[in-house]
Amino acid sequence: MEVSSTDGAGSHPPLKITVATVTYNAAALIARTIESVERQDYPHVEHLVIDGNSTDDTLAQIHRYQERNSVAPVPHEVACLSEPDEGLYDAMNKALREATGDYILFLNAGDTLHDAHTLSSLAAVAEAAPQPPAVVYGDTDLYDLRGRFVRHRRLAPPPTLTWKSFRQGMLVCHQAFCARLDLARLTPYDLRYRFSADFDWCIRIMRQAARHRLPLLPAGTVVAHYLDDEGTTKKNHQASLRERFHIMARHYGLIPTALRHLWFVLRAFVKK
Repeated sequence: MEVSSTDGAGSHPPLKITVATVTYNAAALIARTIESVERQDYPHVEHLVIDGNSTDDTLAQIHRYQERNSVAPVPHEVACLSEPDEGLYDAMNKALREATGDYILFLNAGDTLHDAHTLSSLAAVAEAAPQPPAVVYGDTDLYDLRGRFVRHRRLAPPPTLTWKSFRQGMLVCHQAFCARLDLARLTPYDLRYRFSADFDWCIRIMRQAARHRLPLLPAGTVVAHYLDDEGTTKKNHQASLRERFHIMARHYGLIPTALRHLWFVLRAFVKK
């Protein structure tokens, strides 16, 4: 697959954004995510749900969503694929194959978009650029199960982002990283990683962007509300940290990564 680097001048169809949500027995959480996509004022949206063959009320909620969408003031495309999968990142790779947008943004069940103008804002940044950016990225806030603000995410996205920025950690949350679909398809999730494949995926997309000289542009706004709960990564925190160390060593070198982690430990010790 070739990556286009043509500029944005001239007549072209409106930019389409795929919001991909991976679910499995997510009936308790999916409604808030659906509602946040449903209220988007940007019309050129595909909401793609990749379901792992749920046995609870998840699919019934998605069906009701599709019925509402058919008469919505701003209808979107709503598609659902439900079948067994090999886990979260396998399902995300299915989303990359099934998506039809120009850009893709992954929004987990329970997570929400910031407000009704979020996707309009992302599209405006991409369309105003001299050439279609590889990524449009933004901030993330943490919210609880009742929809109450908890805090800003500790790591904040820099004004200028490169693939080397993630040496400092995952400065842009996965849910606020809106990537060109053509690049994303060239860069599927590495299924060797069970808990941190999204970290590796973002770095590899940014490396592709550098290779093709494509910009990474800040949205200048909060993109997503991340659900602050005991998710898979938190429950497997040590395994996730080991994977992240391996990913960083792979991209940035073993010795620099080891030295940087030593500095992280010393800094944490001094702050106590």
